[in-house]
Amino acid sequence: MKNFKYIAFYKPYGVLCQFTTDDESATLADFSLPKEVYPAGRLDKDSEGLLFLTNDGVFNQKVANPKAEKEKTYWVQVENIPTQNDLNKLMRGVVIKGYKTKPCVAKLIAEPNIEPRDPPIRERKNIPTTWVEIKISEGKNRQVRRMTAAIGYPTLRLVRVAIGKLKLENLKAGEWKPVKKNEVI
Repeated sequence: MKNFKYIAFYKPYGVLCQFTTDDESATLADFSLPKEVYPAGRLDKDSEGLLFLTNDGVFNQKVANPKAEKEKTYWVQVENIPTQNDLNKLMRGVVIKGYKTKPCVAKLIAEPNIEPRDPPIRERKNIPTTWVEIKISEGKNRQVRRMTAAIGYPTLRLVRVAIGKLKLENLKAGEWKPVKKNEVI
């Protein structure tokens, strides 16, 4: 019987969600993860936060399959300060690349207690930034970034903090820990 592994990993900014690459980019291979685990889903190179990895192929599909509609929670630092009306647009769904997103949950949050990003985000002297928590149950390519752009607030930093029941909690960028299957869904 196979010994299944379930891993919560804080993917740092600038790391590809794969183990090999043709260029000099950092990959998952740089973090001493257990052998034979693969990510359930992806995070863009310029996004960071919770990544779930496992060698349990059936369970990987349950978590990664878009039909499963697993809720994912993101903390998103955007340029400027969205109004409640702007957030309502997100919650109703916005059109990105000819597709209307499903309704989501979106609310302003206080600046979270997370490590600064390396490299830091670009900031403009006269334009404030704000943090928004967004919960979606789908995961199109660069969806959250495209959603905030669609309402006029470019994403400066994006951190996934939860997948289903699994939370990033106190992991730091580049750290991972084993988790139990029932901690995920």
